[in-house]
Amino acid sequence: MLRLRALFSDIPYELNDKTERHYQVIFYLVFKLMGQFVQAEVRSAKGRADAVVSAKDTVYVFEFKLSDKSTAEKALEQIDGKGYRIPYTAGSRKLVKIGVEFNRVERTIGRWTIA
Repeated sequence: MLRLRALFSDIPYELNDKTERHYQVIFYLVFKLMGQFVQAEVRSAKGRADAVVSAKDTVYVFEFKLSDKSTAEKALEQIDGKGYRIPYTAGSRKLVKIGVEFNRVERTIGRWTIA
């Protein structure tokens, strides 16, 4: 997460449209270029997770929020409330939820919470 924060901080401000989708697309591309199996807008019975990264032993479910509208903690609540991890519970991999709060003023990752 620290490396991602540094990456977002390095993007010139003229290229940032200050939307959640802007951060989501860059996040997706980073993991894709690293060779990870990443999906965006992953649909389930009650909603859409912003991103899911499936590794050999772990599935990471991400929810993104903009700091002026919500928090990293609210993102975790949404993962639970909408059941984004449920489709992965039948397997043997560890399930990790990550709430990411993007700071619109600083144009980078502000805070994150991992559970």
